[in-house]
Amino acid sequence: MIRVPPKAFVSWSSGKDSAFALHEARRLGLAQIVGVLTTINEVYDRVAMHGVRHTLLDRQIAALGLPAIKVPIPSPCSNEIYEARMLKACEHIKASDIRHIVFGDLFLEDIRTYRVEKLSALGMEPIFPLWKRDTAALAREMIASGLSARISCLDPRKLDRSFGGRCFDADLLRDLPDGIDPCGENGEFHTAVTAGPMFEHEIAIHVGQTVERDGFVFTDLIPE
Repeated sequence: MIRVPPKAFVSWSSGKDSAFALHEARRLGLAQIVGVLTTINEVYDRVAMHGVRHTLLDRQIAALGLPAIKVPIPSPCSNEIYEARMLKACEHIKASDIRHIVFGDLFLEDIRTYRVEKLSALGMEPIFPLWKRDTAALAREMIASGLSARISCLDPRKLDRSFGGRCFDADLLRDLPDGIDPCGENGEFHTAVTAGPMFEHEIAIHVGQTVERDGFVFTDLIPE
């Protein structure tokens, strides 16, 4: 019998890991991607944590050709509020007979366990297409696929602010200091994707100002 992959939403951060997880879920036949789920910081009207403009997110969604569920969250956001709003979104997804969500997590066991437990309570399951892949090899694979991204947020305690806005490319991988994960999985940096095999077309942007806020450095990536 031919196995039909389950329908799934992708937890969409706007960055390279969620984008490549979407691509790999399709390529490996792990899921039929039917939509994306993302969180929006209500105060700044930007993708939570990544700091990506809502307008750039909308360009990404259009390039994906998929419907999106946007979950507004306050800033700061308590865990109780976050979980309540995500619960409502996941219940909405499940009501459409979709019981799987794709995540771009790489190796953080506590985060994987958290996702499994929360979805299991709803009768849903996560899919982790990139789990436990060597991140140095994975970073090179992303770049080789045609994925294009820039650093939108970084932790200045781990990475110099001069990396803000830089392309996620071979030069960046070469320049990363020792101890920095090539995919930024330990929170060293976050990205915004503008091209790749998951998109129907490239998104034109230019790099704006870099600012420091709430202990993180954000570089504005402005759609053209």
